[in-house]
Amino acid sequence: MAFIFSQMDKDIVSEQSLESKLALKMKMVKSICPIFARSDFEKTSVFYRGLGFNEVARFEEQGYLILVRDTVEIHFFSTHDHETSQTSDHDAFVQVEDAQALSSEYEKLDMSCEFEKADNKHWGVCELEIIDPDGNLLRMGDVSADS
Repeated sequence: MAFIFSQMDKDIVSEQSLESKLALKMKMVKSICPIFARSDFEKTSVFYRGLGFNEVARFEEQGYLILVRDTVEIHFFSTHDHETSQTSDHDAFVQVEDAQALSSEYEKLDMSCEFEKADNKHWGVCELEIIDPDGNLLRMGDVSADS
């Protein structure tokens, strides 16, 4: 995000040696993982398995769970303060190759959650929404040529 660099930062970066620039590039950010509140790890794992995610790590003592689908990771922390009937303050947007196809896949499931089918939004994204049983909002979408 070059637009957040000050002019001084730009001058420093432009004066760096090739070796320094390569070292800086190797330290670039690769991805981000949402961390959702969770009241019950087993229910979470079963629900997200239905969405195509696999459990790759569970740390009961530390209250932490990690699920993965393709290159997307979702992390969960255990909390007993979270009311499962309420919508959470936690949400994430997941970029997908084909939101319509994913939406069709999810429509066939008998999910115990709020689900909004994929739709072309006026901001140029085809997007679907899922609110999981703990109230976490998961938006999944792709840049749509039709929007």
